[in-house]
Amino acid sequence: MPEISHRELKNHLEGLRKGNQAGPFEPVYLIHGEEFLCKAALDELLNAILTDSSRDLNFEPVDGIDMNIHEVIERINTYSLLQKRKVVAVLGSRIFDSQKSADTLVEKMKEASGCNDIQTAAKCLVSLLGLMDLTYDDIGEAEGKKKLKLDSDASGERNWIDSVMVYCMENNLSIPAGGDDAGILNEAIKKGFPTGNHLIITAEDVDKRRSLFQTIAKNGMIVDCTVPKGDRHADRIAQEAVLGEKMKTILKKSKKVMERSAFQALCEMTGFDLRTFCNNLEKLAIYVGDRKKITTDDVESALKRTKKDPVYELTNAISSRDAESALFFLNSLVSAGLHPLQILAAITNQIRKLLLIKDFTESPHGSVWRPDIPYGHFKSRILPAIQSYDRILLDQMDDWESMLSEKMDAEEKKLKKRETGKTQTATDLLIAKNPRNLYPIYQMLLKSEMFTKDDLCTAMEYLSRADMQLKSTGQNPKLVLEAAIFSICREKRHPRKGENK
Repeated sequence: MPEISHRELKNHLEGLRKGNQAGPFEPVYLIHGEEFLCKAALDELLNAILTDSSRDLNFEPVDGIDMNIHEVIERINTYSLLQKRKVVAVLGSRIFDSQKSADTLVEKMKEASGCNDIQTAAKCLVSLLGLMDLTYDDIGEAEGKKKLKLDSDASGERNWIDSVMVYCMENNLSIPAGGDDAGILNEAIKKGFPTGNHLIITAEDVDKRRSLFQTIAKNGMIVDCTVPKGDRHADRIAQEAVLGEKMKTILKKSKKVMERSAFQALCEMTGFDLRTFCNNLEKLAIYVGDRKKITTDDVESALKRTKKDPVYELTNAISSRDAESALFFLNSLVSAGLHPLQILAAITNQIRKLLLIKDFTESPHGSVWRPDIPYGHFKSRILPAIQSYDRILLDQMDDWESMLSEKMDAEEKKLKKRETGKTQTATDLLIAKNPRNLYPIYQMLLKSEMFTKDDLCTAMEYLSRADMQLKSTGQNPKLVLEAAIFSICREKRHPRKGENK
Protein backbone atom coordinates (compact mmCIF):
# COMPACT_ATOMS: atom_id res chain seq x y z
CA MET A 1 0.00 0.00 0.00
CA PRO A 2 1.53 3.37 -0.96
CA GLU A 3 2.18 6.14 1.53
CA ILE A 4 -0.68 8.60 2.00
CA SER A 5 -0.91 12.00 3.68
CA HIS A 6 -2.97 12.64 6.81
CA ARG A 7 -5.41 14.61 4.61
CA GLU A 8 -6.15 11.48 2.58
CA LEU A 9 -6.68 9.16 5.54
CA LYS A 10 -10.31 10.09 6.16
CA ASN A 11 -11.34 9.46 2.55
CA HIS A 12 -9.37 6.21 2.53
CA LEU A 13 -11.21 4.92 5.61
CA GLU A 14 -14.57 6.05 4.22
CA GLY A 15 -13.78 4.05 1.10
CA LEU A 16 -13.12 0.95 3.19
CA ARG A 17 -16.42 1.36 5.06
CA LYS A 18 -18.39 1.70 1.83
CA GLY A 19 -16.51 -1.11 0.13
CA ASN A 20 -15.14 1.15 -2.60
CA GLN A 21 -11.57 0.02 -1.99
CA ALA A 22 -10.27 -3.52 -2.12
CA GLY A 23 -8.88 -5.25 0.95
CA PRO A 24 -9.41 -5.08 4.74
CA PHE A 25 -7.48 -2.99 7.22
CA GLU A 26 -3.71 -3.31 6.96
CA PRO A 27 -1.83 -5.46 9.51
CA VAL A 28 0.62 -2.64 10.29
CA TYR A 29 0.41 1.15 10.11
CA LEU A 30 3.13 3.75 10.59
CA ILE A 31 1.93 7.28 11.40
CA HIS A 32 4.80 9.76 11.44
CA GLY A 33 5.30 13.50 11.66
CA GLU A 34 3.78 16.32 13.71
CA GLU A 35 2.63 15.00 17.08
CA PHE A 36 -0.83 16.61 17.11
CA LEU A 37 -1.61 15.39 13.58
CA CYS A 38 -0.33 11.90 14.43
CA LYS A 39 -2.70 11.74 17.40
CA ALA A 40 -5.65 12.84 15.25
CA ALA A 41 -4.77 10.24 12.59
CA LEU A 42 -4.45 7.54 15.27
CA ASP A 43 -7.91 8.38 16.63
CA GLU A 44 -9.41 8.20 13.13
CA LEU A 45 -7.80 4.84 12.53
CA LEU A 46 -8.89 3.41 15.88
CA ASN A 47 -12.47 4.60 15.34
CA ALA A 48 -12.50 2.76 12.03
CA ILE A 49 -10.94 -0.50 13.23
CA LEU A 50 -12.56 -0.84 16.67
CA THR A 51 -16.00 0.03 17.93
CA ASP A 52 -16.32 2.23 21.01
CA SER A 53 -17.50 -0.70 23.12
CA SER A 54 -14.52 -2.89 22.22
CA ARG A 55 -11.75 -0.32 22.52
CA ASP A 56 -11.20 -0.75 26.26
CA LEU A 57 -10.63 -4.49 25.88
CA ASN A 58 -8.92 -4.67 22.50
CA PHE A 59 -6.73 -1.61 22.31
CA GLU A 60 -3.31 -1.97 23.95
CA PRO A 61 -1.20 1.23 23.89
CA VAL A 62 2.54 0.93 24.60
CA ASP A 63 4.84 3.84 25.47
CA GLY A 64 7.47 3.99 22.73
CA ILE A 65 10.16 5.13 25.17
CA ASP A 66 9.73 2.26 27.64
CA MET A 67 8.73 -0.48 25.21
CA ASN A 68 10.23 -3.95 25.17
CA ILE A 69 10.19 -5.08 21.54
CA HIS A 70 9.76 -8.76 22.46
CA GLU A 71 6.75 -7.92 24.63
CA VAL A 72 5.21 -5.87 21.80
CA ILE A 73 5.62 -8.76 19.35
CA GLU A 74 4.14 -11.18 21.89
CA ARG A 75 1.11 -8.93 22.34
CA ILE A 76 0.48 -8.49 18.63
CA ASN A 77 0.68 -12.26 18.09
CA THR A 78 -1.84 -13.01 20.87
CA TYR A 79 -5.45 -13.47 19.74
CA SER A 80 -8.25 -11.43 21.26
CA LEU A 81 -10.62 -13.59 23.29
CA LEU A 82 -13.82 -11.60 22.80
CA GLN A 83 -13.50 -9.75 19.50
CA LYS A 84 -12.27 -10.42 16.00
CA ARG A 85 -10.03 -7.37 15.98
CA LYS A 86 -7.23 -6.23 18.25
CA VAL A 87 -4.90 -3.21 18.02
CA VAL A 88 -1.49 -2.80 19.64
CA ALA A 89 -0.13 0.74 19.30
CA VAL A 90 3.46 1.81 19.99
CA LEU A 91 3.11 5.52 20.76
CA GLY A 92 5.97 7.95 20.28
CA SER A 93 8.30 5.23 19.07
CA ARG A 94 12.04 5.89 18.84
CA ILE A 95 12.68 2.70 16.88
CA PHE A 96 13.73 4.67 13.80
CA ASP A 97 16.31 6.64 15.77
CA SER A 98 19.90 6.71 14.62
CA GLN A 99 22.98 8.59 15.78
CA LYS A 100 21.70 11.55 13.77
CA SER A 101 18.65 11.62 16.02
CA ALA A 102 20.80 12.46 19.05
CA ASP A 103 20.95 16.17 18.21
CA THR A 104 17.16 16.30 17.88
CA LEU A 105 16.69 14.62 21.25
CA VAL A 106 19.14 17.03 22.91
CA GLU A 107 17.29 20.06 21.52
CA LYS A 108 13.92 18.67 22.62
CA MET A 109 15.31 17.97 26.06
CA LYS A 110 16.63 21.53 26.38
CA GLU A 111 13.34 22.99 25.19
CA ALA A 112 11.27 20.85 27.54
CA SER A 113 13.55 21.69 30.46
CA GLY A 114 13.31 25.40 29.66
CA CYS A 115 9.50 25.09 29.77
CA ASN A 116 9.70 23.16 33.09
CA ASP A 117 8.28 20.08 31.36
CA ILE A 118 10.42 17.66 33.36
CA GLN A 119 8.49 14.56 32.20
CA THR A 120 9.16 15.19 28.51
CA ALA A 121 12.79 16.10 29.23
CA ALA A 122 13.19 12.85 31.18
CA LYS A 123 11.74 10.75 28.35
CA CYS A 124 14.14 12.39 25.91
CA LEU A 125 17.09 11.72 28.23
CA VAL A 126 16.41 8.00 28.69
CA SER A 127 15.83 7.63 24.96
CA LEU A 128 19.11 9.42 24.27
CA LEU A 129 20.99 7.23 26.75
CA GLY A 130 19.54 4.10 25.18
CA LEU A 131 20.44 5.33 21.70
CA MET A 132 24.05 5.99 22.73
CA ASP A 133 24.31 2.89 24.96
CA LEU A 134 25.08 4.93 28.11
CA THR A 135 24.00 4.68 31.74
CA TYR A 136 23.21 7.31 34.38
CA ASP A 137 26.67 6.76 35.87
CA ASP A 138 28.25 7.51 32.50
CA ILE A 139 26.85 11.04 32.44
CA GLY A 140 27.44 11.83 36.11
CA GLU A 141 30.62 13.74 35.29
CA ALA A 142 31.56 16.43 32.77
CA GLU A 143 33.12 13.86 30.44
CA GLY A 144 29.81 12.00 30.27
CA LYS A 145 27.95 15.15 29.33
CA LYS A 146 30.38 15.70 26.48
CA LYS A 147 29.40 12.27 25.14
CA LEU A 148 25.81 13.56 24.98
CA LYS A 149 27.02 16.75 23.28
CA LEU A 150 26.13 18.67 26.44
CA ASP A 151 28.85 21.18 27.19
CA SER A 152 28.22 22.22 30.77
CA ASP A 153 30.73 25.06 30.57
CA ALA A 154 29.15 28.50 30.95
CA SER A 155 25.67 28.07 29.56
CA GLY A 156 24.15 26.75 32.78
CA GLU A 157 23.43 23.34 31.30
CA ARG A 158 24.96 21.42 34.21
CA ASN A 159 22.11 22.35 36.54
CA TRP A 160 19.24 21.41 34.27
CA ILE A 161 20.72 18.16 32.98
CA ASP A 162 21.48 17.09 36.56
CA SER A 163 17.91 17.85 37.65
CA VAL A 164 16.51 15.80 34.75
CA MET A 165 18.82 12.90 35.59
CA VAL A 166 17.77 13.00 39.26
CA TYR A 167 14.09 12.93 38.20
CA CYS A 168 14.73 9.88 36.02
CA MET A 169 16.47 8.01 38.81
CA GLU A 170 13.93 8.94 41.49
CA ASN A 171 11.09 7.73 39.26
CA ASN A 172 12.95 4.55 38.27
CA LEU A 173 12.82 5.35 34.55
CA SER A 174 14.61 2.51 32.80
CA ILE A 175 17.00 3.13 29.94
CA PRO A 176 15.91 1.24 26.81
CA ALA A 177 18.29 -1.61 26.13
CA GLY A 178 20.51 -1.33 23.11
CA GLY A 179 20.11 -3.80 20.31
CA ASP A 180 18.56 -4.16 16.92
CA ASP A 181 14.91 -3.58 17.87
CA ALA A 182 14.20 -2.34 14.35
CA GLY A 183 15.62 -5.54 12.86
CA ILE A 184 13.61 -7.75 15.23
CA LEU A 185 10.37 -5.91 14.41
CA ASN A 186 11.22 -5.96 10.72
CA GLU A 187 11.37 -9.75 10.73
CA ALA A 188 8.15 -10.02 12.76
CA ILE A 189 6.26 -7.90 10.24
CA LYS A 190 7.55 -10.02 7.38
CA LYS A 191 6.29 -13.18 9.11
CA GLY A 192 2.86 -11.59 9.59
CA PHE A 193 0.39 -11.28 12.47
CA PRO A 194 -2.76 -13.26 13.28
CA THR A 195 -5.77 -12.23 11.18
CA GLY A 196 -7.58 -9.35 12.83
CA ASN A 197 -4.55 -8.16 14.81
CA HIS A 198 -3.15 -4.77 13.84
CA LEU A 199 0.01 -2.94 14.86
CA ILE A 200 0.10 0.87 14.78
CA ILE A 201 3.36 2.76 15.28
CA THR A 202 3.48 6.54 15.78
CA ALA A 203 6.79 8.36 15.48
CA GLU A 204 7.88 11.92 15.02
CA ASP A 205 11.03 11.30 12.99
CA VAL A 206 11.66 8.41 10.61
CA ASP A 207 14.43 7.47 8.23
CA LYS A 208 12.81 6.35 4.99
CA ARG A 209 15.99 4.60 3.90
CA ARG A 210 15.82 2.05 6.71
CA SER A 211 14.65 -1.46 5.89
CA LEU A 212 11.92 -1.30 8.57
CA PHE A 213 10.31 1.65 6.81
CA GLN A 214 10.45 -0.19 3.49
CA THR A 215 8.95 -3.33 5.04
CA ILE A 216 6.04 -1.39 6.54
CA ALA A 217 5.44 0.33 3.19
CA LYS A 218 5.34 -3.07 1.48
CA ASN A 219 3.21 -4.92 4.05
CA GLY A 220 1.06 -2.14 5.48
CA MET A 221 0.33 1.56 5.22
CA ILE A 222 2.27 4.72 6.05
CA VAL A 223 0.43 7.91 6.99
CA ASP A 224 2.56 11.03 6.52
CA CYS A 225 1.76 13.77 9.05
CA THR A 226 4.90 15.82 8.51
CA VAL A 227 4.77 19.61 8.24
CA PRO A 228 7.85 21.70 7.30
CA LYS A 229 9.37 23.29 10.41
CA GLY A 230 11.45 25.94 8.67
CA ASP A 231 10.82 29.61 8.07
CA ARG A 232 11.09 29.68 4.28
CA HIS A 233 8.18 31.05 2.32
CA ALA A 234 7.19 27.55 1.14
CA ASP A 235 7.36 26.22 4.71
CA ARG A 236 5.13 29.01 6.01
CA ILE A 237 2.57 28.34 3.28
CA ALA A 238 2.47 24.63 4.24
CA GLN A 239 2.10 25.48 7.94
CA GLU A 240 -0.65 28.02 7.24
CA ALA A 241 -2.51 25.45 5.13
CA VAL A 242 -2.56 22.97 8.03
CA LEU A 243 -3.68 25.66 10.48
CA GLY A 244 -6.37 26.74 8.01
CA GLU A 245 -7.72 23.18 7.78
CA LYS A 246 -7.90 22.92 11.56
CA MET A 247 -9.64 26.29 11.75
CA LYS A 248 -12.35 25.18 9.30
CA THR A 249 -12.91 21.91 11.17
CA ILE A 250 -13.24 23.54 14.58
CA LEU A 251 -15.34 26.53 13.50
CA LYS A 252 -17.66 24.33 11.47
CA LYS A 253 -18.75 22.57 14.66
CA SER A 254 -19.59 25.88 16.36
CA LYS A 255 -21.03 27.43 13.18
CA LYS A 256 -18.62 30.37 13.31
CA VAL A 257 -16.46 32.13 10.75
CA MET A 258 -13.20 34.02 11.18
CA GLU A 259 -11.87 37.12 9.48
CA ARG A 260 -8.68 36.62 7.48
CA SER A 261 -6.91 39.27 9.58
CA ALA A 262 -8.08 37.53 12.76
CA PHE A 263 -6.68 34.21 11.50
CA GLN A 264 -3.32 35.86 10.78
CA ALA A 265 -3.31 37.50 14.22
CA LEU A 266 -3.98 34.12 15.83
CA CYS A 267 -1.14 32.53 13.86
CA GLU A 268 1.19 35.31 15.00
CA MET A 269 0.19 34.74 18.61
CA THR A 270 0.66 30.96 18.63
CA GLY A 271 3.16 30.23 15.86
CA PHE A 272 2.95 26.70 14.45
CA ASP A 273 1.74 25.06 17.65
CA LEU A 274 -1.31 23.03 16.64
CA ARG A 275 -2.45 22.11 20.13
CA THR A 276 -2.36 25.74 21.36
CA PHE A 277 -3.88 26.98 18.08
CA CYS A 278 -6.86 24.61 18.37
CA ASN A 279 -7.38 25.34 22.07
CA ASN A 280 -7.35 29.08 21.37
CA LEU A 281 -9.86 28.69 18.55
CA GLU A 282 -12.23 26.87 20.89
CA LYS A 283 -11.79 29.64 23.47
CA LEU A 284 -12.60 32.26 20.84
CA ALA A 285 -15.74 30.39 19.75
CA ILE A 286 -16.97 30.54 23.36
CA TYR A 287 -15.76 34.13 23.87
CA VAL A 288 -17.80 35.64 20.99
CA GLY A 289 -21.00 34.04 22.26
CA ASP A 290 -23.90 34.32 19.81
CA ARG A 291 -21.89 36.29 17.25
CA LYS A 292 -21.04 34.33 14.11
CA LYS A 293 -17.83 36.19 13.17
CA ILE A 294 -14.54 36.18 15.11
CA THR A 295 -12.61 39.43 14.62
CA THR A 296 -9.05 40.60 15.19
CA ASP A 297 -10.22 42.55 18.25
CA ASP A 298 -11.54 39.27 19.71
CA VAL A 299 -8.16 37.62 19.23
CA GLU A 300 -6.27 40.50 20.84
CA SER A 301 -8.72 40.80 23.73
CA ALA A 302 -9.17 37.14 24.63
CA LEU A 303 -5.73 35.60 24.06
CA LYS A 304 -2.14 35.99 25.16
CA ARG A 305 0.85 35.63 22.88
CA THR A 306 2.48 32.20 23.34
CA LYS A 307 4.54 31.99 20.15
CA LYS A 308 8.13 30.91 20.69
CA ASP A 309 10.19 33.26 18.58
CA PRO A 310 13.38 31.91 17.00
CA VAL A 311 16.65 33.59 17.94
CA TYR A 312 17.16 34.84 14.40
CA GLU A 313 14.21 37.23 14.83
CA LEU A 314 16.25 39.00 17.52
CA THR A 315 19.51 39.01 15.55
CA ASN A 316 17.72 40.25 12.41
CA ALA A 317 16.22 43.14 14.37
CA ILE A 318 19.64 44.06 15.77
CA SER A 319 21.17 43.88 12.28
CA SER A 320 18.50 46.35 11.15
CA ARG A 321 19.20 48.56 14.22
CA ASP A 322 15.54 48.21 15.16
CA ALA A 323 15.76 48.56 18.94
CA GLU A 324 12.01 48.29 19.52
CA SER A 325 11.67 44.96 17.71
CA ALA A 326 14.93 43.68 19.21
CA LEU A 327 13.71 44.35 22.75
CA PHE A 328 10.37 42.67 21.96
CA PHE A 329 12.08 39.51 20.76
CA LEU A 330 14.55 39.60 23.65
CA ASN A 331 11.66 39.63 26.11
CA SER A 332 10.03 36.73 24.21
CA LEU A 333 13.20 34.63 24.29
CA VAL A 334 13.89 35.31 27.97
CA SER A 335 10.26 34.47 28.83
CA ALA A 336 10.62 31.20 26.91
CA GLY A 337 13.55 30.24 29.15
CA LEU A 338 16.46 30.66 26.72
CA HIS A 339 19.66 31.15 28.72
CA PRO A 340 21.04 34.74 28.61
CA LEU A 341 24.47 33.49 27.56
CA GLN A 342 22.92 31.65 24.61
CA ILE A 343 21.19 34.87 23.56
CA LEU A 344 24.44 36.81 23.94
CA ALA A 345 26.31 34.22 21.86
CA ALA A 346 23.73 34.55 19.04
CA ILE A 347 24.04 38.35 19.02
CA THR A 348 27.84 38.16 19.09
CA ASN A 349 27.87 35.71 16.19
CA GLN A 350 25.65 38.03 14.14
CA ILE A 351 27.85 41.09 14.77
CA ARG A 352 30.90 39.00 13.92
CA LYS A 353 29.33 38.04 10.58
CA LEU A 354 28.52 41.68 9.85
CA LEU A 355 32.11 42.65 10.69
CA LEU A 356 33.43 40.01 8.30
CA ILE A 357 31.09 41.22 5.54
CA LYS A 358 32.06 44.85 6.22
CA ASP A 359 35.70 43.87 5.79
CA PHE A 360 34.79 42.36 2.42
CA THR A 361 32.86 45.41 1.21
CA GLU A 362 35.77 47.70 2.15
CA SER A 363 38.34 45.44 0.46
CA PRO A 364 39.28 45.57 -3.25
CA HIS A 365 37.10 42.48 -3.79
CA GLY A 366 34.08 44.35 -2.46
CA SER A 367 34.45 47.30 -4.80
CA VAL A 368 31.81 45.70 -7.07
CA TRP A 369 29.17 45.82 -4.32
CA ARG A 370 26.48 48.49 -4.14
CA PRO A 371 23.34 48.30 -1.96
CA ASP A 372 21.09 48.99 -4.95
CA ILE A 373 22.29 45.85 -6.78
CA PRO A 374 19.36 43.43 -7.39
CA TYR A 375 19.55 39.85 -6.18
CA GLY A 376 20.08 38.39 -9.67
CA HIS A 377 23.05 40.70 -10.22
CA PHE A 378 24.40 39.73 -6.80
CA LYS A 379 24.49 36.04 -7.78
CA SER A 380 26.30 36.64 -11.06
CA ARG A 381 28.70 39.45 -10.07
CA ILE A 382 29.11 39.71 -6.31
CA LEU A 383 29.17 36.03 -5.31
CA PRO A 384 32.35 35.24 -7.30
CA ALA A 385 34.07 38.18 -5.57
CA ILE A 386 32.95 36.85 -2.15
CA GLN A 387 34.25 33.37 -2.97
CA SER A 388 37.60 34.85 -4.04
CA TYR A 389 37.73 36.79 -0.77
CA ASP A 390 36.96 33.60 1.17
CA ARG A 391 39.79 31.73 -0.55
CA ILE A 392 42.30 34.45 0.32
CA LEU A 393 41.10 34.43 3.93
CA LEU A 394 41.55 30.67 4.12
CA ASP A 395 45.07 31.01 2.72
CA GLN A 396 45.85 33.55 5.42
CA MET A 397 44.49 31.14 8.02
CA ASP A 398 46.82 28.44 6.65
CA ASP A 399 49.80 30.80 6.92
CA TRP A 400 48.91 31.75 10.49
CA GLU A 401 48.44 28.12 11.38
CA SER A 402 51.88 27.28 9.98
CA MET A 403 53.52 30.11 11.90
CA LEU A 404 51.89 29.02 15.15
CA SER A 405 52.63 25.35 14.63
CA GLU A 406 56.36 26.06 14.42
CA LYS A 407 56.25 27.33 18.01
CA MET A 408 54.30 24.40 19.36
CA ASP A 409 55.74 21.08 20.42
CA ALA A 410 54.22 17.82 19.19
CA GLU A 411 51.99 17.36 22.24
CA GLU A 412 50.53 20.86 21.98
CA LYS A 413 49.77 20.39 18.28
CA LYS A 414 47.99 17.13 19.01
CA LEU A 415 45.94 18.79 21.77
CA LYS A 416 45.00 21.75 19.56
CA LYS A 417 43.92 19.50 16.71
CA ARG A 418 41.74 17.46 19.05
CA GLU A 419 40.11 20.40 20.85
CA THR A 420 39.68 23.15 18.26
CA GLY A 421 39.73 21.58 14.84
CA LYS A 422 41.11 23.72 12.05
CA THR A 423 38.34 22.86 9.60
CA GLN A 424 35.56 24.15 11.84
CA THR A 425 37.44 27.38 12.66
CA ALA A 426 38.14 28.10 9.03
CA THR A 427 34.57 27.33 7.98
CA ASP A 428 33.19 29.73 10.58
CA LEU A 429 35.14 32.55 8.94
CA LEU A 430 33.67 32.02 5.48
CA ILE A 431 31.00 34.41 4.19
CA ALA A 432 29.63 31.98 1.61
CA LYS A 433 29.69 28.78 3.70
CA ASN A 434 26.65 27.43 1.88
CA PRO A 435 26.60 28.52 -1.79
CA ARG A 436 23.22 26.81 -2.21
CA ASN A 437 21.58 29.26 0.20
CA LEU A 438 22.60 32.69 -1.08
CA TYR A 439 19.69 34.94 -0.17
CA PRO A 440 20.69 35.27 3.53
CA ILE A 441 24.16 36.41 2.39
CA TYR A 442 22.55 39.05 0.17
CA GLN A 443 20.42 40.23 3.10
CA MET A 444 23.46 40.43 5.38
CA LEU A 445 25.26 42.58 2.81
CA LEU A 446 22.29 44.97 2.79
CA LYS A 447 22.17 45.09 6.58
CA SER A 448 25.89 45.73 6.83
CA GLU A 449 25.18 49.14 5.24
CA MET A 450 23.54 50.14 8.53
CA PHE A 451 26.95 50.05 10.26
CA THR A 452 30.48 51.32 9.83
CA LYS A 453 33.39 49.10 10.75
CA ASP A 454 33.94 51.27 13.84
CA ASP A 455 30.31 50.72 14.84
CA LEU A 456 30.77 46.97 14.66
CA CYS A 457 34.05 46.98 16.57
CA THR A 458 32.39 49.10 19.25
CA ALA A 459 29.45 46.66 19.28
CA MET A 460 31.87 43.81 20.00
CA GLU A 461 33.19 45.83 22.95
CA TYR A 462 29.63 46.25 24.28
CA LEU A 463 29.04 42.52 23.96
CA SER A 464 32.34 41.66 25.64
CA ARG A 465 31.38 43.92 28.54
CA ALA A 466 27.95 42.25 28.73
CA ASP A 467 29.64 38.84 28.78
CA MET A 468 31.74 39.85 31.80
CA GLN A 469 28.70 41.29 33.58
CA LEU A 470 26.63 38.15 33.02
CA LYS A 471 29.40 35.88 34.31
CA SER A 472 30.82 37.88 37.19
CA THR A 473 28.11 40.18 38.59
CA GLY A 474 24.69 39.75 40.10
CA GLN A 475 23.02 42.17 37.68
CA ASN A 476 19.70 41.27 36.10
CA PRO A 477 20.68 39.38 32.88
CA LYS A 478 17.79 40.88 30.92
CA LEU A 479 18.84 44.43 31.84
CA VAL A 480 22.43 43.66 30.84
CA LEU A 481 21.30 42.41 27.42
CA GLU A 482 18.91 45.33 26.97
CA ALA A 483 21.73 47.79 27.63
CA ALA A 484 23.94 46.08 25.03
CA ILE A 485 21.11 46.08 22.46
CA PHE A 486 20.36 49.77 23.08
CA SER A 487 24.01 50.63 22.57
CA ILE A 488 24.29 48.65 19.33
CA CYS A 489 20.99 49.84 17.86
CA ARG A 490 21.44 53.49 18.83
CA GLU A 491 20.14 55.60 15.93
CA LYS A 492 23.09 56.58 13.79
CA ARG A 493 22.47 56.52 10.08
CA HIS A 494 25.53 56.45 7.85
CA PRO A 495 25.64 57.40 4.15
CA ARG A 496 25.54 54.37 1.89
CA LYS A 497 28.13 53.75 -0.74
CA GLY A 498 27.47 56.07 -3.65
CA GLU A 499 25.51 58.65 -1.60
CA ASN A 500 26.69 62.18 -0.90
CA LYS A 501 28.08 62.68 2.59
